[in-house]
Amino acid sequence: MAGGLPRTQARRAAVQALYQSLVNNQAPEKDTMDFVMAEYANKIDKNYFQLLVEGVTKEIDTIDAELTHAVDRSLATVDPVEISVLRLAVFEYMHRPDIPYRVVLNEAVELAKSFGGEQGHKYVNGVLDKIGSRLRQAEYQAAKAARAQKKAN
Repeated sequence: MAGGLPRTQARRAAVQALYQSLVNNQAPEKDTMDFVMAEYANKIDKNYFQLLVEGVTKEIDTIDAELTHAVDRSLATVDPVEISVLRLAVFEYMHRPDIPYRVVLNEAVELAKSFGGEQGHKYVNGVLDKIGSRLRQAEYQAAKAARAQKKAN
């Protein structure tokens, strides 16, 4: 995933910016955003990066309310990398219906593998699967039916 598509790189950069803001306990600052974007230079969809960081920051209470229903512990005790990945994915579930839920889920799992702990991606996958089944119910059910149909054949 080192090269990657501009939106994939935007997600990677956004997770880094969100993580940085979380561990520093402050909203993402322009310096951090500029630094993260510079790291990715021309490989990043800069508009999408900004949409993600600003969107998650603005919608954090709504996103965290969704996460609270799906996690097995207090959000404050979830690893900072994992919570940053989860918030990003939940934002995309909620506000980017043009992006299939499987893409959001797979990208989040890859981010958790890249930046998180050894088993973090499994946790992220489980949480997002629960949330996806609720926030993207029709899409989720259609995919489930397609898998069942495939198994039957």
